[in-house]
Order: sequence, then C-alpha cells, then structure tokens
Amino acid sequence: MSLSLDKLRLLRRQAGDATQAPPSTSASAPAACAAETALPPAANEARARKPAPDSVFAWVEQEIKHKPTGVAAPPAAAAASAPATLRKPDVGGLHRLLGLRERGTASARPRASAQDRQVPGEQIADGLFLIEAFLPQAIPTAPLSLAFARREGEAVQPRDLLFFDTETTGLAGGTGTRAFMIGAADWHDDGERGTGLRIRQLLMTTMAAETAMLRTFAGWLQPSTVFCSYNGRCYDAPLLKTRYRLARQREPISALDHVDLLFPTRRRYRGTWENCRLATIERQLLQIVREDDLPGSEAPAAWLNYLRGGSAVNLRRVAEHNHQDVVTLAQLMLRLVAEEQRERETLALQ
Repeated sequence: MSLSLDKLRLLRRQAGDATQAPPSTSASAPAACAAETALPPAANEARARKPAPDSVFAWVEQEIKHKPTGVAAPPAAAAASAPATLRKPDVGGLHRLLGLRERGTASARPRASAQDRQVPGEQIADGLFLIEAFLPQAIPTAPLSLAFARREGEAVQPRDLLFFDTETTGLAGGTGTRAFMIGAADWHDDGERGTGLRIRQLLMTTMAAETAMLRTFAGWLQPSTVFCSYNGRCYDAPLLKTRYRLARQREPISALDHVDLLFPTRRRYRGTWENCRLATIERQLLQIVREDDLPGSEAPAAWLNYLRGGSAVNLRRVAEHNHQDVVTLAQLMLRLVAEEQRERETLALQ
C-alpha cells in the first residue's frame, strides 16, 4: 500500500518531535498516538523495526531514495567479486565497418574475384597500350571533294585523312573529363600487307599514362593531316586541346584542318531515319550490323571498373566499339563523296 505525500510529511514531523522531547512533555503526543492507530499495520511494523532518522534529509534518504523496487540488490562483497559483464559485440556493425573499409581500398589492390585482367594490345609505356589492326582495301587514287561539306572547290588527299574518335570518362566536358582511349585510322601502304586501312588505338590503364598517350598521338600528326570525325569538332577536338594544355604540351590540333561528317550527314538524311547517330547511319546507310557491341554510354564505367581492380572484359569491348567507329568514318566519308558526285552528275544531265 502506498502512502500519500501528506501522510509522509506527518510521519516526518512526528518522528522529529519524538526525538527532541520526552513522551510525557510532548504536546503532540495524543495526536501522534492517533496517527499511530490510523496508520496501516504494515507501516507500523516497518516503523517499529527501523530506528528514527536523525534529520529530515536522513529520513528522505531512508524512506524515498532507498525504497525497495522489487529487485533484491546483491551484497556488496558479491558485487565486488563478480566479474564485469562484457557487452555483446554488434557483429552486424563490425561487418558493415569492414565492408566500408574494403570498398575504400578496392582501388589500391585488385579484387580476388577479378580473374580476367588482360588488356588488348602492346604496352609501349607505363600504363599505355597500343592496339593495331590492318584492313586490306584499295586506297582512292583521286582527291576527295569536300563539296558535300559545303566547301566548294576544296579537295583532300585520301592519305592525309585521319579518322579519329575518343572514348572518355564522361560527356560533360571540362577539365575533369579525360580521354582514356584515342582511336585513329588512315589509309596506309604497308610493305608486307599491301594497301589498306590502318587502325591504331591508344589505351591508358593508369591516370599517369595520359602524358605519354598525348605525346604519342601528336607524333602521328603531320602538317598535311586532315582530321575527320563525327561530332569531333564540337566534342573530341576541344577535349583533346584541353588535355594538352593541362599536360603542358604543345597543342597540335588547332593548326590542322578538320572535316566533321555529322553536319553534312544531318543535312542529307534528316527525317529519313529516327535519328542521325553514327550507329543508326552505319546500320541504315552502310548496312553494318554490330554484334555484342558495348554502348558508348557504358564505356566510362568499364574503364573505371578496371582501374578499381575489376575485369577487363568490358574494356576490350570498348576497344572493339572504338575500332568500328573509325572504320565506319572511313566508309561514310567515301559514301558522302559518292552521293554528292552522283547528284551533281544528275543535275548536269538535266
């Protein structure tokens, strides 16, 4: 049974009076006796067993703070001898911490699960690989007219054309975007293999290899070189110019001529197909169907995954995608020149 606050105060007052005055002279003795008889039997027995407190604070300490709560406290000696209880470790939290640490250091060492780390080509510098291929074909003998690109009266020598395309870490541009692969194709006369289209690709597998890649690509250029690309005038060329400047190398691109095939292709085939992307043009116009091709949008993820210790499977698919891009540029150039010449001959006969 619980006691109200008023009854507790009355008990405290009575206990204090009992310790200060003898029972015979206490003015509140009858009231105290009445209070004694009014209390429940359990409370009277508890008071009889406990000595009277010396002060109000001692009484509060005894009656309120040290009231039993229903759980028996262990003896002092037993508590001192009992060993400290260790808190059970949070296994899930430890696993999460280990997982974070493994992800943070994955780029420093290859993952054990990545078995295929073979990069195509031959290593020509630290972290830089050169991939070469040769497609035997006849080289055009006459200069190629640029009338299809609205450059009347201009022509280019076929051997001066350099079809190029880059694979980059993103499409946003700016100083944070870099080209991790440069593909280039040109018509070449090889002493052993004859005439054909020579394809060369530079692939860097470390960030530090960019300087060597830019220097090697600059060595492929001549004063008579004419760039040929698909949207390269607006994207690939400015990106490479930025990388040359950041690498503190002489920028060799601005001094050379550039034929961008995107704009004449749009003027001629706009509305004919759903879009004028290079993959659409080569499928609809050149009848080229790619098999197991990796979309260009997935190229950045494939390269970054390899840098973090992942497999090189998708990186090789990026190289195949880039290889086909530069081969398609050479065929598209010849097709646009032939279409323009055919239209002019038709108009001349009329």
